[in-house]
Amino acid sequence: MSVRLYPLRTGSVRLKAAQCARKPGGPLRVLVDPQWSDPLPIYAWLIDHPEGPIVVDTGETCRAMIPGYFPTWHPYYRWAVEMDVGEEDEIGHRLSRLGIAPSDVRTVVLTHFHTDHAGGLPHFPRSRIWVSSGELDVAQGFLGRIRGYLPNRWPSGLDLRKIPFGRESFGPFQAGYPLTQSGDVTIVPTPGHTPGHVSVLVSIDGVGYFLAGDASYSERALLESLPDGVTTDPRKAIETLERILLFASQRPLVYLPAHDPESVHRLETRKTLSILRGEGPGS
Repeated sequence: MSVRLYPLRTGSVRLKAAQCARKPGGPLRVLVDPQWSDPLPIYAWLIDHPEGPIVVDTGETCRAMIPGYFPTWHPYYRWAVEMDVGEEDEIGHRLSRLGIAPSDVRTVVLTHFHTDHAGGLPHFPRSRIWVSSGELDVAQGFLGRIRGYLPNRWPSGLDLRKIPFGRESFGPFQAGYPLTQSGDVTIVPTPGHTPGHVSVLVSIDGVGYFLAGDASYSERALLESLPDGVTTDPRKAIETLERILLFASQRPLVYLPAHDPESVHRLETRKTLSILRGEGPGS
Protein backbone atom coordinates (compact mmCIF):
# COMPACT_ATOMS: atom_id res chain seq x y z
CA MET A 1 0.00 0.00 0.00
CA SER A 2 1.39 3.40 -0.98
CA VAL A 3 0.92 6.70 0.82
CA ARG A 4 -1.94 8.83 -0.51
CA LEU A 5 -2.88 12.39 0.37
CA TYR A 6 -6.45 13.73 0.31
CA PRO A 7 -7.78 17.28 0.81
CA LEU A 8 -10.72 17.65 3.19
CA ARG A 9 -12.57 20.90 2.60
CA THR A 10 -14.42 21.85 5.77
CA GLY A 11 -16.30 24.92 4.55
CA SER A 12 -15.00 28.36 3.68
CA VAL A 13 -13.99 31.60 5.34
CA ARG A 14 -13.81 35.26 4.35
CA LEU A 15 -10.95 37.28 5.80
CA LYS A 16 -9.95 40.90 5.67
CA ALA A 17 -7.47 41.69 2.90
CA ALA A 18 -5.09 43.09 5.53
CA GLN A 19 -5.03 39.66 7.18
CA CYS A 20 -4.11 37.78 4.00
CA ALA A 21 -1.16 40.11 3.32
CA ARG A 22 0.21 42.37 6.03
CA LYS A 23 -0.41 46.10 5.62
CA PRO A 24 0.82 49.03 7.72
CA GLY A 25 -0.91 48.88 11.07
CA GLY A 26 -0.66 45.11 11.51
CA PRO A 27 -3.44 43.43 13.51
CA LEU A 28 -5.24 46.73 14.11
CA ARG A 29 -5.42 47.31 10.36
CA VAL A 30 -7.15 43.93 10.03
CA LEU A 31 -10.04 45.15 12.16
CA VAL A 32 -10.65 48.36 10.22
CA ASP A 33 -9.85 47.24 6.67
CA PRO A 34 -13.04 47.60 4.57
CA GLN A 35 -11.83 45.11 1.94
CA TRP A 36 -12.70 41.42 2.26
CA SER A 37 -11.22 38.39 0.53
CA ASP A 38 -13.28 36.11 -1.65
CA PRO A 39 -14.47 32.98 0.20
CA LEU A 40 -11.38 30.90 0.89
CA PRO A 41 -11.36 27.13 1.47
CA ILE A 42 -10.70 25.66 4.89
CA TYR A 43 -8.62 22.56 4.17
CA ALA A 44 -7.66 19.78 6.50
CA TRP A 45 -5.73 16.81 5.12
CA LEU A 46 -5.86 13.02 5.28
CA ILE A 47 -2.63 11.10 4.91
CA ASP A 48 -3.72 7.56 4.05
CA HIS A 49 -0.64 5.72 5.27
CA PRO A 50 0.22 2.01 5.58
CA GLU A 51 0.89 2.62 9.29
CA GLY A 52 -2.59 4.06 9.72
CA PRO A 53 -4.50 7.18 8.68
CA ILE A 54 -3.14 10.54 9.83
CA VAL A 55 -5.19 13.74 9.85
CA VAL A 56 -3.52 17.15 9.69
CA ASP A 57 -5.79 19.85 11.15
CA THR A 58 -9.47 19.25 11.84
CA GLY A 59 -11.08 22.18 10.02
CA GLU A 60 -13.99 24.18 11.30
CA THR A 61 -17.25 23.08 12.91
CA CYS A 62 -20.75 23.94 11.73
CA ARG A 63 -21.39 25.20 15.26
CA ALA A 64 -19.47 28.27 14.12
CA MET A 65 -22.69 29.27 12.34
CA ILE A 66 -24.66 29.40 15.60
CA PRO A 67 -24.96 32.94 17.07
CA GLY A 68 -22.90 33.15 20.23
CA TYR A 69 -20.47 30.36 19.37
CA PHE A 70 -17.77 32.96 18.81
CA PRO A 71 -17.24 35.49 21.61
CA THR A 72 -19.03 38.70 20.65
CA TRP A 73 -16.73 40.67 22.97
CA HIS A 74 -13.70 39.77 20.84
CA PRO A 75 -13.12 42.37 18.09
CA TYR A 76 -11.66 39.86 15.64
CA TYR A 77 -14.71 37.59 15.68
CA ARG A 78 -17.01 40.57 15.67
CA TRP A 79 -15.53 42.48 12.73
CA ALA A 80 -12.87 40.52 10.85
CA VAL A 81 -13.98 36.98 9.95
CA GLU A 82 -16.99 35.29 8.32
CA MET A 83 -17.39 31.50 8.31
CA ASP A 84 -19.55 29.37 6.03
CA VAL A 85 -19.63 25.78 7.30
CA GLY A 86 -22.46 23.27 6.91
CA GLU A 87 -22.90 20.05 8.84
CA GLU A 88 -21.92 18.09 5.73
CA ASP A 89 -18.65 20.06 5.62
CA GLU A 90 -17.39 18.83 8.97
CA ILE A 91 -14.34 16.61 8.89
CA GLY A 92 -16.16 13.53 10.17
CA HIS A 93 -18.46 13.58 7.14
CA ARG A 94 -15.54 14.27 4.79
CA LEU A 95 -13.64 11.27 6.12
CA SER A 96 -16.70 9.01 5.92
CA ARG A 97 -17.03 9.78 2.22
CA LEU A 98 -13.53 8.33 1.82
CA GLY A 99 -14.49 5.20 3.74
CA ILE A 100 -12.68 6.17 6.95
CA ALA A 101 -14.42 6.59 10.29
CA PRO A 102 -12.97 9.27 12.60
CA SER A 103 -12.54 6.51 15.20
CA ASP A 104 -10.09 4.84 12.78
CA VAL A 105 -7.79 7.87 13.00
CA ARG A 106 -5.28 7.32 15.76
CA THR A 107 -3.07 10.29 14.91
CA VAL A 108 -4.00 13.96 14.42
CA VAL A 109 -1.57 16.84 13.99
CA LEU A 110 -2.66 20.42 14.62
CA THR A 111 -0.61 23.03 12.79
CA HIS A 112 -2.02 25.46 15.36
CA PHE A 113 -5.07 25.95 17.58
CA HIS A 114 -6.99 28.62 15.65
CA THR A 115 -10.65 27.63 15.40
CA ASP A 116 -10.67 26.95 11.65
CA HIS A 117 -7.96 24.34 12.24
CA ALA A 118 -9.14 22.96 15.59
CA GLY A 119 -12.94 23.26 15.35
CA GLY A 120 -13.28 19.61 14.33
CA LEU A 121 -11.55 18.24 17.44
CA PRO A 122 -14.81 16.74 18.83
CA HIS A 123 -14.62 14.13 16.04
CA PHE A 124 -11.41 12.70 17.53
CA PRO A 125 -11.98 11.99 21.24
CA ARG A 126 -9.74 8.89 21.21
CA SER A 127 -6.99 10.06 18.85
CA ARG A 128 -3.50 11.24 19.75
CA ILE A 129 -3.48 14.99 19.10
CA TRP A 130 0.04 16.24 18.38
CA VAL A 131 0.68 19.94 18.91
CA SER A 132 3.77 22.00 19.67
CA SER A 133 4.39 22.87 23.29
CA GLY A 134 4.68 26.56 22.42
CA GLU A 135 1.28 26.53 20.75
CA LEU A 136 -0.41 24.75 23.63
CA ASP A 137 1.11 27.19 26.11
CA VAL A 138 -0.24 30.32 24.38
CA ALA A 139 -3.65 28.87 23.48
CA GLN A 140 -4.90 27.84 26.91
CA GLY A 141 -6.91 29.72 29.48
CA PHE A 142 -8.27 33.25 29.51
CA LEU A 143 -5.13 34.69 27.94
CA GLY A 144 -5.57 32.22 25.12
CA ARG A 145 -9.08 33.56 24.54
CA ILE A 146 -7.74 37.12 24.49
CA ARG A 147 -5.29 36.01 21.78
CA GLY A 148 -8.18 34.68 19.68
CA TYR A 149 -8.08 30.98 20.57
CA LEU A 150 -11.18 29.14 21.78
CA PRO A 151 -9.93 26.75 24.49
CA ASN A 152 -13.41 26.81 26.02
CA ARG A 153 -14.65 24.97 22.91
CA TRP A 154 -12.12 22.13 23.11
CA PRO A 155 -13.68 18.83 24.22
CA SER A 156 -12.60 17.58 27.61
CA GLY A 157 -10.41 14.51 27.86
CA LEU A 158 -8.45 15.04 24.64
CA ASP A 159 -5.18 13.15 24.36
CA LEU A 160 -3.04 16.23 23.70
CA ARG A 161 0.62 15.38 23.16
CA LYS A 162 3.47 17.86 22.87
CA ILE A 163 5.64 17.22 19.83
CA PRO A 164 9.02 16.05 21.19
CA PHE A 165 11.23 18.07 18.88
CA GLY A 166 14.89 17.25 19.39
CA ARG A 167 17.91 19.48 18.95
CA GLU A 168 18.89 18.11 15.55
CA SER A 169 17.92 20.26 12.57
CA PHE A 170 15.87 18.99 9.62
CA GLY A 171 17.21 20.64 6.49
CA PRO A 172 16.80 24.40 6.98
CA PHE A 173 14.30 23.88 9.80
CA GLN A 174 15.42 24.01 13.41
CA ALA A 175 14.06 20.54 14.15
CA GLY A 176 11.99 17.72 12.76
CA TYR A 177 9.89 14.99 14.32
CA PRO A 178 9.26 11.81 12.30
CA LEU A 179 5.64 10.79 12.74
CA THR A 180 5.97 7.42 11.00
CA GLN A 181 8.44 4.59 11.44
CA SER A 182 9.11 4.74 7.69
CA GLY A 183 10.19 8.38 8.09
CA ASP A 184 8.03 9.68 5.25
CA VAL A 185 5.86 11.98 7.40
CA THR A 186 7.71 14.63 9.39
CA ILE A 187 6.53 17.54 11.54
CA VAL A 188 8.65 20.70 11.32
CA PRO A 189 8.39 23.97 13.30
CA THR A 190 7.14 26.90 11.21
CA PRO A 191 6.51 29.69 13.74
CA GLY A 192 5.22 33.08 12.68
CA HIS A 193 1.48 32.96 12.10
CA THR A 194 1.35 31.77 15.70
CA PRO A 195 4.30 31.26 18.06
CA GLY A 196 4.04 27.47 17.98
CA HIS A 197 2.84 26.89 14.42
CA VAL A 198 4.05 23.68 12.75
CA SER A 199 3.79 22.16 9.28
CA VAL A 200 3.86 18.57 8.03
CA LEU A 201 6.03 17.21 5.24
CA VAL A 202 4.79 14.10 3.41
CA SER A 203 7.20 12.34 1.03
CA ILE A 204 5.59 10.37 -1.80
CA ASP A 205 7.56 8.93 -4.73
CA GLY A 206 10.39 11.42 -4.43
CA VAL A 207 8.15 14.49 -4.12
CA GLY A 208 7.57 16.40 -0.88
CA TYR A 209 4.09 17.68 -0.04
CA PHE A 210 4.27 20.54 2.44
CA LEU A 211 1.06 20.83 4.48
CA ALA A 212 1.67 24.40 5.50
CA GLY A 213 -1.35 25.27 7.63
CA ASP A 214 -1.24 29.06 7.79
CA ALA A 215 2.51 29.51 7.35
CA SER A 216 1.16 31.65 4.53
CA TYR A 217 -2.32 31.95 3.09
CA SER A 218 -1.18 31.29 -0.48
CA GLU A 219 1.76 30.13 -2.56
CA ARG A 220 2.10 33.67 -3.87
CA ALA A 221 2.56 34.99 -0.33
CA LEU A 222 5.28 32.40 0.15
CA LEU A 223 7.10 33.36 -3.04
CA GLU A 224 6.97 37.04 -2.08
CA SER A 225 7.81 36.36 1.61
CA LEU A 226 4.69 38.24 2.72
CA PRO A 227 3.74 37.78 6.38
CA ASP A 228 0.07 37.78 7.27
CA GLY A 229 -1.68 40.57 9.09
CA VAL A 230 -2.41 38.80 12.37
CA THR A 231 1.05 37.57 13.27
CA THR A 232 2.59 39.28 16.26
CA ASP A 233 6.08 38.47 14.97
CA PRO A 234 6.39 39.34 11.25
CA ARG A 235 10.16 38.84 11.34
CA LYS A 236 9.71 35.27 12.54
CA ALA A 237 7.03 34.70 9.90
CA ILE A 238 9.34 35.91 7.12
CA GLU A 239 12.17 33.77 8.48
CA THR A 240 9.89 30.73 8.29
CA LEU A 241 8.88 31.51 4.70
CA GLU A 242 12.53 31.85 3.75
CA ARG A 243 13.27 28.46 5.33
CA ILE A 244 10.47 26.89 3.26
CA LEU A 245 11.80 28.51 0.09
CA LEU A 246 15.27 27.22 0.87
CA PHE A 247 13.87 23.73 1.41
CA ALA A 248 12.04 23.97 -1.93
CA SER A 249 15.30 24.91 -3.63
CA GLN A 250 16.80 21.62 -2.45
CA ARG A 251 14.09 19.15 -3.51
CA PRO A 252 10.79 18.97 -5.44
CA LEU A 253 8.14 20.42 -3.14
CA VAL A 254 4.38 20.89 -3.56
CA TYR A 255 3.21 23.72 -1.29
CA LEU A 256 -0.25 23.26 0.23
CA PRO A 257 -1.53 26.03 2.54
CA ALA A 258 -4.90 25.52 4.19
CA HIS A 259 -6.65 28.50 2.58
CA ASP A 260 -5.18 28.63 -0.92
CA PRO A 261 -7.85 27.94 -3.60
CA GLU A 262 -5.09 26.52 -5.82
CA SER A 263 -3.82 23.95 -3.31
CA VAL A 264 -5.93 21.08 -4.64
CA HIS A 265 -4.89 21.78 -8.23
CA ARG A 266 -1.24 21.71 -7.19
CA LEU A 267 -1.82 18.45 -5.32
CA GLU A 268 -3.59 16.81 -8.26
CA THR A 269 -1.01 17.93 -10.83
CA ARG A 270 2.01 17.51 -8.52
CA LYS A 271 2.91 21.12 -9.34
CA THR A 272 6.06 21.83 -7.42
CA LEU A 273 8.05 24.90 -6.56
CA SER A 274 10.82 23.53 -8.79
CA ILE A 275 11.03 26.90 -10.57
CA LEU A 276 13.20 27.84 -7.61
CA ARG A 277 15.56 25.02 -8.50
CA GLY A 278 16.05 26.26 -12.07
CA GLU A 279 13.93 23.46 -13.54
CA GLY A 280 10.98 25.33 -15.03
CA PRO A 281 7.57 26.28 -13.69
CA GLY A 282 6.71 22.99 -12.04
CA SER A 283 6.37 19.29 -12.66
